[in-house]
Order: sequence, then structure tokens, then C-alpha cells
Amino acid sequence: MTLYPFGLYGGTRLALPVLVALLVCLIPTTIGGLLSAIGIAGMDRLVQHNVLAMSGRSVEAAGDVDTLLLDKTGTITLGNRMAAEFIPVEGVDAAELAEAAQLSSLADETPEGRSIVVLAKREYNLRGRELGEDGATFIPFSAQTRMSGVDIGGRRIRKGAAEQVMHFVEENHGTPPTDLKAIVERIARSGGTPLVVADESKALGVIYLKDVVKEGIRERFERLRAMGLRTVMITGDNPLTAAAIAKESGVDDFLAEATPETKLRLIREEQNQGKLVAMIGDGTNDAPALAQADVGIAMNAGTQAAREAGNMIDLDSNPTKVMEVVEIGKQLLMTRGALTTFSIANDVAKYFAIIPALFIVEYPELQRLNVMHLATPQSAILSAVIFNALIIIALIPLALRGVQYRPVGAAAILTRNLFIYGFGGVIIPFIGIKAIDIMIAALHLA
Repeated sequence: MTLYPFGLYGGTRLALPVLVALLVCLIPTTIGGLLSAIGIAGMDRLVQHNVLAMSGRSVEAAGDVDTLLLDKTGTITLGNRMAAEFIPVEGVDAAELAEAAQLSSLADETPEGRSIVVLAKREYNLRGRELGEDGATFIPFSAQTRMSGVDIGGRRIRKGAAEQVMHFVEENHGTPPTDLKAIVERIARSGGTPLVVADESKALGVIYLKDVVKEGIRERFERLRAMGLRTVMITGDNPLTAAAIAKESGVDDFLAEATPETKLRLIREEQNQGKLVAMIGDGTNDAPALAQADVGIAMNAGTQAAREAGNMIDLDSNPTKVMEVVEIGKQLLMTRGALTTFSIANDVAKYFAIIPALFIVEYPELQRLNVMHLATPQSAILSAVIFNALIIIALIPLALRGVQYRPVGAAAILTRNLFIYGFGGVIIPFIGIKAIDIMIAALHLA
């Protein structure tokens, strides 16, 4: 109805179908026809990396992530921490420490627990035994207590984080050894993990767990930094160990002695600052944080609670894949931005092609804008409609493949998009519409 009063050409009103064709040319149809293809292609690229996205919105959010929370073990480090040494405190025999460490680890099925048993057997010829024979009760590790151990033969043996184990010793009316703190700090500053062992009121010493930072992880963090992401390492280690690993790996920040509550609080603090947060997790304790994060990637090998809380599932249970997820999300947004730029420029070019040719008879002043000199108004509209259909088809492969992603700043990306897709979006319609108009005019004359 808006176009109807202006639809005159030489005193003859244009037919309604012609006006509908004109409307199709004037509305931004290009990007509208490609949005679905861009979203589906982004989810497909995730599937190729064995990651299932619960929604297209989560893929888009991955591209806008500001803060990335990464678990230390298995993501930044190799994850196979091994017991390297038993370090007794003054007045305690190393064999006594090894025997207590072995007893507390016999029912511990983690790689760290098994390595403690192996080290005790290798260094002190201590052989394992069935805990059930001594009426033992195994105390499993938890994120709250940050200790594990065993109650056996009237003894209460615990191993775990220094602060928690020393609190256990004091609760049993014991006194922490004077040299224990120095041993813990020395191991922590070297990037190792100190596990303090105590037999009720007596602290025996420290188990030195050694971990190795993954090769090439510093370069990957530099790549994420170039993408504008802030990386935060999450670990249950003490602050000294966390600081040593963070420095070696090149991570931006760290959260030490993490619990489910501190993880959740960190995510909310970041979000309150207007940032989007991504994190990975596999345990029930990670479920609240995964649900709170804008992008929650759950490991397929993790618990059901974690998988239900996350909006993506990594079928390979590879924590480092979060970096690929972010890159795919950014590629999706870049593709959408590039094609939107092209679509806007394309529509502007179409307006310059169609409007002067259509209304020049009634409004001679438009002659100055008639740079394409199309044959007739009908030819101008038909050429624009044909070009509009062809350009959408031509851009579908780009929408599916995606614009090549490079970890550069937003300003550089904007400049590149304006030059390639903005300038190209203006030039291509002029060339395409004019070429089609020439062919239509030739066919009409023939």
C-alpha cells in the first residue's frame, strides 16, 4: 500500500504483481534466507568435533564468551598426577609415612591413589592388603572436606589438602610440626601438589604429587587471549601450587582451593559485570556451575547431573575441546556479521539500481542517481528479482562453510568485513543487475 501511490510510469499505473516484485527487491531478503543455513552449519561443525549442542543459542553464546573457566587437571596439565616422593616431617621415619599413605590409598581408585600404593611398594616393599580383613572403613574424598583416608584398627588416617588435614590434627588435640609448612610450600612453589598425611593427632609428612603441564598449552592460551578471552584455571590445589601452574601454563588467572560454591560465586561475579562465561565440568559438584554458565560443556563420561546441567556435551570427554567450541562459535558470529554486511550493502546497491529507473518519468530529478541506465522499470525490477534469487543461492556455500576465522581483534575483523563484504556487496549487485538487464533487453528485442 505504501508503494501503490508512487507506482506510476508515464501516466500508467504499474500492475500489482510488479509492485509486489518491487517490494521483494526492497526488503532485506538476502540475510533472512541465509540465517538458518549459518546456524545449522555451526551446529554441524560442532558435531564434526563430537560435541552435541542442545540449542543453536548455545553455539552463538560460545562466540561471545568473555571468560573461560578451565579445570587444571586433564585440561591444563596431563591429569595423571603421580606420587613421586614421601617427605616425612622431623622425627618421623619415611617408612612410617609410606605405610600410612599406603593404607589411606588402598581403596582409592584414582590415578593418584594407585600411584601412592605403587610408590610405597617400590620404595619400601610395602605390600597391599584387603581392608575388609581389618574391619576398615574407607573415607572417600569430597570437595567439602578435601580429604580422604581410612579408619582401621583403631587408627584414623587421613591424607589431603594441608589446611584441612592440619585442622583434623588439631581437632584430635595434636600440634602441627614446625617444618611441615616449609615442606608444603616448597612442593607447591615447584608446581607439585602436596598431600599431607596424618594419623589422628600426629602429622607424619607430605606426599609429593607431580603433574606436568601439557605441551603447547601456553600457545593455545595466547591464541585465546588474541581472541579477547580471559582464561581462569579452576583447581582444588592450594594457592601456591595454583600460582606455579598458572605461571607455567600462561593462564590469565586462577581460582585455588575451589569448591562448588566458589565456582558458582565466580561465575555470578563475572556475569554481574556483563560478561559471558563458559566452563567445563564432569561431576555432580560441577552441575550448579554448569547450569549457571552461559556455555556449559559437560563431559560425556561425567555424571548424569552434569550432562543435564550443561547445554553442550562432549562425546569424547576431552576438556581441551572447549577451545575449539569457542572458535566455532566465533566463526559462526563472524560468518553472520560478514553476510549481514554484504546483505546491507547489497540492498543499498539494489535501491540505487531500481528506484531511479522506476520513478524517473514521474520524478526527473532522479536522473542524477540513474547511474546504471537500465532499459525499463519492468526490466529493472525483473533483473533485481533474478539477481536476488541467484545471490542467495551463491552465498549458501559460504554460509555453510563459514568465514575463515583468525584470532585477531574486533577492530581488525570489522575493517576486513567492511572492505571485503561491504565493498563487494555494493559492487557485485551493480555488475550483476546490469548484466541481467542487458540479457533481458536483448531477449525482448529478439
